[in-house]
Amino acid sequence: MSTTATGELLTERRENVLWITFNRPQARNAMTFGMYERLEQIACECNEDATLRAVVFTGAGGKAFVAGTDISQFRSFTSPEHALAYEERMDRILGRIEAIRVPTIAAIAGACTGGGAALAASCDLRIGSPSARFGFPIARTLGNCLSMGNYARLVALLGIARTKELIFTARLMGAQEALAVGLLSEFTPDEESLPARAAELAALLSGHAPLTLRATKEALLRIQQRLVPEKNSDLVLMCYMSRDFKEGIEAFFDKRKADWKGE
Repeated sequence: MSTTATGELLTERRENVLWITFNRPQARNAMTFGMYERLEQIACECNEDATLRAVVFTGAGGKAFVAGTDISQFRSFTSPEHALAYEERMDRILGRIEAIRVPTIAAIAGACTGGGAALAASCDLRIGSPSARFGFPIARTLGNCLSMGNYARLVALLGIARTKELIFTARLMGAQEALAVGLLSEFTPDEESLPARAAELAALLSGHAPLTLRATKEALLRIQQRLVPEKNSDLVLMCYMSRDFKEGIEAFFDKRKADWKGE
């Protein structure tokens, strides 16, 4: 067993399984840009390790898997290039997660929202504890939108109708509902059981034929990618360059309800 600590992102090798822990519990593990870049690097390293058989993602502190992207970083968005670069970065990094050649498991406790929900959706399997909550509450928080890649991931998991309902209502889906709709493959009887169950599932997958799992991952990813249209920038710019987006950010920090204008 080996552990690498980089502060906000921890990696631990347990035999042939890599555990990646999002480690900002004071901020409900909200992702910084630096964390995203390190995550991309780790994903690339996974594909260079021929002995690796599975990867588990989890959040520190028990209150959240990942509660989105750190909103303070959006205050620096002043140009179309900032908005487009952010969504391009997200698509690139999430694509790296999807392209990890071995099975990936998201072990979800607490909030799994925004960028965190996108990370979980990029994993092959998702298991949760009873406290798991999943959603993209952007219609009541920031007033931004998802990239085409993230919409495609959600549609592949939930279908168009349920994806619309989840984003339009800005609600969070609980563990039992997430299990019922197939977003979670299972949830544990209590919070304490989640890490052990994730380890058990990773061990199971580690013992299966790696080429079968790899071929299945790649085949299904190719099918999913057919859902992604080329055009995306117009929708991203409409939201991120809007007055509403700036209002959403300031309302978040002022801890008040945003005054939406649709402009």
